[in-house]
Amino acid sequence: MALIRSVFQDELDSVSQSLVDLTEMVATSMTKATTAILSCDLKLAEDVISTDEKIDDYQHDIDSRIIDIIARQQPVASDLRALVTALRMGSDLERMGDLAHHVAKLARLRHPECAIPLELIQTVTDMGRVAVAITTKTGVVISTRNIDLAVETERDDDEMDDLHRQLIGYLIEPKWKYGIETAIDLTLLGRYYERYADHAVSISRRVYFLVTGKFAS
Repeated sequence: MALIRSVFQDELDSVSQSLVDLTEMVATSMTKATTAILSCDLKLAEDVISTDEKIDDYQHDIDSRIIDIIARQQPVASDLRALVTALRMGSDLERMGDLAHHVAKLARLRHPECAIPLELIQTVTDMGRVAVAITTKTGVVISTRNIDLAVETERDDDEMDDLHRQLIGYLIEPKWKYGIETAIDLTLLGRYYERYADHAVSISRRVYFLVTGKFAS
């Protein structure tokens, strides 16, 4: 029985490490996507777009392993909750990869022009920085189950929300001079970053619940 339990724990640990690996893949994609849209780098944008399929495949592999563990081990109570939580976290991370992919597609769509007006370069730069930082922290939360860090992601998300409001505020000012098409692009771009951070917070909240049995307030 002890050996069976040890094997099962090894499988759980492997799933957890794979989720951490996935956070690193997603963070790299968002880093590259942000650089691509700020610097009009078509090659980098194409790299992010092609990498999205790898992220999807990696997430599907995690799901398959979790389902296999459930079928073989028939876990109950906290073990089952951990596996179901891992399924949901993988889905959140896959969606984060999709959002980085959307940023890169926008960079490709507007190439060789830059999709970002000069006045908003810093805002988008900051949004990219916050997005990558919250992803990195989320990876630590997954690997350590540190509930204090899990709560911190809420504050990181507040910073992203502030930047998103700053971006939208600029778009609705009467002095806006870049036309409807650019306004639509930036509205979508702001939404991509905002939703990306929301998914990271969702993951941290799942870990918090997994550890405490309570929802983060």
